[in-house]
Amino acid sequence: MVTKKAKVFKKTSPNGKLTTYLGKRDYYDHKSWQDHIDGVCFVDPDYIKNRKVFGLIVVAFRYGREDMDVMGVSFRKDFAVKQMQIYPPLEENKHPLTKLQVKLLNKLGEDAIPFHFDLPTNTPDTVCIQPSEYDGGSPCGVDYQITTYVGQNMDDKIHKRNSVSLSIRKLSYFEHTDEPQPREEITKEFKFTSGAMKLECTLDKARYYSGETMNISICVDNPTSKKAKRIKIQVLQLADICLYETLTYKSIVTELETEEGFPIESNTTGFCQVYKLRPFLDMAKRRAGLALDGRVKYEDTMLAATTELSGNVQKENLGVVISYKVRVKMTLGFGSGDMVLEVPFKLSPARLKGNLIKPEAKEGDEDDKEEYDIVMEEFKRIAIKGFENEISGGLTSAGI
Repeated sequence: MVTKKAKVFKKTSPNGKLTTYLGKRDYYDHKSWQDHIDGVCFVDPDYIKNRKVFGLIVVAFRYGREDMDVMGVSFRKDFAVKQMQIYPPLEENKHPLTKLQVKLLNKLGEDAIPFHFDLPTNTPDTVCIQPSEYDGGSPCGVDYQITTYVGQNMDDKIHKRNSVSLSIRKLSYFEHTDEPQPREEITKEFKFTSGAMKLECTLDKARYYSGETMNISICVDNPTSKKAKRIKIQVLQLADICLYETLTYKSIVTELETEEGFPIESNTTGFCQVYKLRPFLDMAKRRAGLALDGRVKYEDTMLAATTELSGNVQKENLGVVISYKVRVKMTLGFGSGDMVLEVPFKLSPARLKGNLIKPEAKEGDEDDKEEYDIVMEEFKRIAIKGFENEISGGLTSAGI
């Protein structure tokens, strides 16, 4: 019999009367199916008395600091709100228990109550826009929060002392499929010389995992009397804020400038070179305007994934739309200007481990033979050394 260690995250209310347990802090949209949010609440029956326990999940986009919320105007839009009664449990809220929930209920006793949320559909991924050193308060972006609280009615005011709030992440994870290699080319003609210089850029794939090395193929044909002096390649991230105004943050994720193989002299054809770049957060950690899937101080934070629109979802309902492209700039001789082209590509979260099948499909399979040893851990993310006290600020901007 196989024994596995199952990590469970927990958080307790300030008065110690309510504790919430979750098996994960990150939940994924797999396009054809989505992760469920399954957890357990442990309540003190003597404290609850004739009151109830409710659950609330909120998806919100904040585009201004909290101290700017004046005269009843809030710089925040809620995309989706789901509420349900957890205790006493209602028949319509019952859902088949996961193996981890069963293990928790056996461990915690009769005062533990399971709960189940479906991950909201047609809502944006978690995104955090890096603030500049002059900004304060919470960063702009999309966040997801689960709250369990005690009250007489579902609409009662939530008090901090007897509630538990947990920030989770919703991410999109699509398995890579065969897609055409992205390719772009441009030509440039010059006065007083025949022919046209051609610059071509081809990527080895249309989609990359975060941190994966990109192979960027550059080909140049120069049948003219001009020459090319150097080349600069940048991986750019574009974050379109499309809720309240048209605003785009452009950030350099990584770049390379070289004269290797240059200059490309006149009447030269067939120049071809492959350059390697790696779009990775460590290359641009402190750049203001960079879109991430969490706070920069946490060690599991990565670059925000490409936003993939599906169905009839309007951009305004996504808050932040993320895209990526490779920008190639080839500098020519004196008085000849530059040649610039851009090639779009998609960036996904880091490759997930394990068997990615629907939770329902796991019931009754070989996994039933596995035993779980529960390992409890506080519901907080580990900060990078040197970033523990950094909330926002201290960042530098990078122009294009």
